Amino acid sequence: MMLGEYDLVVRDGTIFDGSGADPFDADVAIKDGPIAAVGKLAGRGREEIDAAGHLVTPGFVDVHTHYDGQITWENRLMPSSNHGVTTVVMGNCGVGFAPVRDHQRDMAIKLMEGVEDIPEVVMTAGVPFNWETFPEYLDAIEERHADVDFAAQLPHSPLRVYVMGQRGADLEAPTDAELAEMTRITAQAVGQGAIGVSTSLNMVHRFRDGRSAPSTRTAAREVLALAQGLREAGSGVFQLLGNSDISKEDQFEMLRQIARTSGRPVSFTFGQSPMAPGEWRWTLDQLDAANGQGMTIRGQVIPRPPAIMMGLELLFHPFAFHPSFKPLADLPLEEKVARMRGPGAIRVGHRTGIAGDYSLGRHLEADELRFVEERLLA
Repeated sequence: MMLGEYDLVVRDGTIFDGSGADPFDADVAIKDGPIAAVGKLAGRGREEIDAAGHLVTPGFVDVHTHYDGQITWENRLMPSSNHGVTTVVMGNCGVGFAPVRDHQRDMAIKLMEGVEDIPEVVMTAGVPFNWETFPEYLDAIEERHADVDFAAQLPHSPLRVYVMGQRGADLEAPTDAELAEMTRITAQAVGQGAIGVSTSLNMVHRFRDGRSAPSTRTAAREVLALAQGLREAGSGVFQLLGNSDISKEDQFEMLRQIARTSGRPVSFTFGQSPMAPGEWRWTLDQLDAANGQGMTIRGQVIPRPPAIMMGLELLFHPFAFHPSFKPLADLPLEEKVARMRGPGAIRVGHRTGIAGDYSLGRHLEADELRFVEERLLA
């Protein structure tokens, strides 16, 4: 290799190649995009990076993000791109901005505001909505340039409203013709570049005003209509957050049905309820059995404890699903705080379920309320 024939050489790094093999010290050369050579290289690159004392790894793929709006106005997909991530997958949990008709744009924004706590004003100003269908959305974001690669899934909630109109937002059941249209649009979207379809069946996904996201109360036949779209496309992944209100057996049976119907990989949010601390072992056994039967079902697990922004003016906080907080939910912040200081306003205890039931305990003591104020009301 002549001087300067590599585009880039990363020198003397400790390489973890992703195969599970032991790390080793070497150079990595890039030519015309792909890796051209690994080893102690004599050839030089037009650009060189001294990686001595540093790790060199494959880029990480962040499979669960919500950059659906951010990609339309921003070139840096932070915080993912700050952490060695080189590809992000958005459109998770059945929420996003396409397909959407003109009069449904505000609903799409308000749903994302509720699910992700992104301020409505940011999305109203930033999302251009120069699309209607999902393939048109893909065309629009293809024109964007970002610091990492990105891919999109077709989200169920806007799809449901696009096909059913207000009935979809009102959680009504679809007709057979509407189910067929959801199947058709899913197959079309995947055929034109979507990497899959996503849904949420979980009560935690809501509009800011408390209404359930359109996808969350759909019946199995509608979920399987989306899975059928993947089968017809012959490609794509089905991503979902399951329904925690049903038994673990019924939840996993839904995963099996999706895998059988679609013939495609299924990826789900693998959570853990404090009410059943050993349930994850049961789920792993079911995953082993299903994959042993030829299905491809994978659990999405957060690799480290995350930080979550909470607050009494945001959708999610420790009291969000507590019955005694509901009368306070729509009050101004100052009045909420005053009412919470009052005797008997909120009772707390150990969390008893995935929905966050804090009803076992006792009244907040003064020092505990100060802790809540410091953490949640700042």
